[in-house]
Amino acid sequence: MAKGKHKRKPQHQDDWKNRYRINREIDAKEVRLVGENIPKPGIYPIEEALRLARSMELDLVEVAPHADPPVCRIMDFNKFIYEKKKKERELKKKATRSETKEIRFTPQTDEHDLQFKLRYARSFLEEGHKVRMYVMFRGRQIIFKEQGKALLDRVRHELEDIAFVEQEPHMEGNRYVMILAPARKRKKTSSAAASSSEHAGAPPTPTPPPDEEGKEGEG
Repeated sequence: MAKGKHKRKPQHQDDWKNRYRINREIDAKEVRLVGENIPKPGIYPIEEALRLARSMELDLVEVAPHADPPVCRIMDFNKFIYEKKKKERELKKKATRSETKEIRFTPQTDEHDLQFKLRYARSFLEEGHKVRMYVMFRGRQIIFKEQGKALLDRVRHELEDIAFVEQEPHMEGNRYVMILAPARKRKKTSSAAASSSEHAGAPPTPTPPPDEEGKEGEG
């Protein structure tokens, strides 16, 4: 008989389930039952707690194993784990989205440097990050404030296909600052614009000629 290796699921897949003991896995002689669905919260012998869980067609879940006695709830364990995983995913997404990148310019930023930084800004926006852009003025460079504003206006124009201005250009100390955020529903907006441009470019509907016979009859 050929020897075969038993394939095991990666441990991280069952991470949440491994954190809790349920039903017959609970080895305490008595447990403290809590929760709104418990008629009389308090300490129960383990067998009585298991009978109560079975009568509700739910699971007895140990939520505080180090308490004396351990604290348990009666619930749908699979639904409980699903909600935990869902919340964890949402928190990870929020942590990723909340990051704001920074890009600095000066009034003397040349064309080559501008294009280089625009590429960086575009990649940040495509990844879903906000971008805080600012023109830094040092000493007497503050006289070029209008030049800094013009630079940020150009950046906004260059990136308007994938971003919108969350914070308009404004002065913060010796910096001219603007914040761009990734454009949402970009595809819908672009398709709607394309549709409206098609209608705008379409020739007007011709007006039907007057009924000549009707005119003659009237005369």
